[in-house]
Amino acid sequence: MLLSCNMSKKQTKSHGKVTFKKYEQHQGLLFMPSLEELVPECHIVRLVSKAVDGMGLDTLLNAYSGGGASNYHPKMLLKVLVYGYIDRIYSSRRLEKATKENVNFMWLTGMQKPDHNTINRFRKGQLKETVKDVFASVLQLLLEMGMVKLEDYHIDGTKLESAANRYTFVWAKSVEGNKMRLLSKINALLDQIEEENEREEAEQKYEDETKPPTPRQVDTSEKLKETINNLNEQLKERLSTSKKLRRKMDKLEHDHLGKLQEYEQHESKLNGRNSYSKTDEDATFMRMKDDHMQNGQLKPGYNVQIGTENQFIVNYTLHQNSNDMPVLKEHLEDTQAQLASIGRPMPRRASADAGYGSEENYDYLESMGIENYVKYPGFYQEQRKEVINNPFRIENLYYNAQQDYFVCPMGQRLTYRYTAKTKSKNGYQSSTRIYQAQRCTACPLRGACHKAQTDRIIQINPNLQRHKQKARENLWSIRGIYLRRKRCIEPEPVFGQIKWNRGFKRFLLRGLPKVTCEFGLIAIAHNLKKLWARLQLALTMPNPPVLPPTSAQKLEKTTQNAFFYRIAAVILHGAPDNRKIQMLPI
Repeated sequence: MLLSCNMSKKQTKSHGKVTFKKYEQHQGLLFMPSLEELVPECHIVRLVSKAVDGMGLDTLLNAYSGGGASNYHPKMLLKVLVYGYIDRIYSSRRLEKATKENVNFMWLTGMQKPDHNTINRFRKGQLKETVKDVFASVLQLLLEMGMVKLEDYHIDGTKLESAANRYTFVWAKSVEGNKMRLLSKINALLDQIEEENEREEAEQKYEDETKPPTPRQVDTSEKLKETINNLNEQLKERLSTSKKLRRKMDKLEHDHLGKLQEYEQHESKLNGRNSYSKTDEDATFMRMKDDHMQNGQLKPGYNVQIGTENQFIVNYTLHQNSNDMPVLKEHLEDTQAQLASIGRPMPRRASADAGYGSEENYDYLESMGIENYVKYPGFYQEQRKEVINNPFRIENLYYNAQQDYFVCPMGQRLTYRYTAKTKSKNGYQSSTRIYQAQRCTACPLRGACHKAQTDRIIQINPNLQRHKQKARENLWSIRGIYLRRKRCIEPEPVFGQIKWNRGFKRFLLRGLPKVTCEFGLIAIAHNLKKLWARLQLALTMPNPPVLPPTSAQKLEKTTQNAFFYRIAAVILHGAPDNRKIQMLPI
């Protein structure tokens, strides 16, 4: 009986009962909370608002023409775009939805609700021409707060896919080949017209001192149009009677002329590039690693170049060339103009990988007074034992500077022959000295030395060799080793944040000016996000913990102290005569 009473008491205990908080969905509030109360004090949206409010946006305000209905304030639209890119919202329709549903966006806009057309027109209209000024204002803020000091400038590039169709490609080699075949058909057809004209003249015994001249070779659409007009004028009477001649002239005028003009339009749009997309004519087909096996695929895109310091983006540029080497000078020129707009000098040191190491880039860095920490192709390969111990490599050959000749391992001289001049696509001229051996036919080491059928020829660029030597000394210095290690954690994590953490792997707009504006918003969002993270770290951890010293560090400190104590004793009391200062064992 007592056991049953205890069991009933255990079953009726209240701590085992499931309870829920009171839920009243339609409960009215006496005092409604304001948006200011709903946004936390340390939220990043407040940093975005203060940063934009502190900018001088005169150029953005001047971009409006005036007249018509009132416009939404550009500061409000800029805040929406910047915070949207921070919050991984890039679509204008999703931004429109956020301004109606998200408390942070509602606080930014002051309960205004711009539609997606207004946001998109602002992004690709007024902001397109002034995004660099907005970015410069954010950079000025970072400089004033000490986050960026413009000491080291780490450069790297990546490929971002365009919004163009992946299968609307136009290749320069195909255009060139098709155009040459078309021109050969046109010139052959002109020759046939001339032969047909001469034969009909011979049959009709038509003699005239003013015969139509033989058509000249045609290589452009303008010349073809001029030739067609001349032939129509000169063969006016015959075209009405000769169907064969009329048929050939129609083919020239209606088929070949239009096709030739189309090829010329392709060449003008290519403008020296190897390809472009029909749906985004500024995009170039580049090899991108975007599948699960990191295999390269040709897709339309842009080459994005950034320079960072402390993982903050100092400047960015977009290029249509997939190669990094020829775009470094253009990127640095844009960086100089960007920093000059806020009254700042160029960084003291530049660091980049071997994809940027060329004579043109080294010359430009030297002319700008920037310390060169840019690797050159073969920087790591020349450190291998098989390269160092290979006596046949050019860098291991003996060179007589007084008489200007090289000596091969067999003792034969490679004497100077001539100087070759080369010109890059950017217009940079380079001089290469050519040296050639004299008797390589019967040399027993010829197979290990070179594989050419003639005597061995080597090419030496003295200016490039000088730059390589300077870069080698800088890269192997203490600062150079530090910058080489730091460069791996500077621009690479920035690209990782943009592509993988923010999910921005493809542009939404089309055209070089518009995608430049779009990446400018990405760069502004990245810098403000990084600044907010640094400020939050300083608030949560004002004095970061320090690890206790290790035994080796304690021993080194004790040794240093003992040494200084001995020196101080000698200075104060003097050393005994005929004695040397001896360090006692510690």
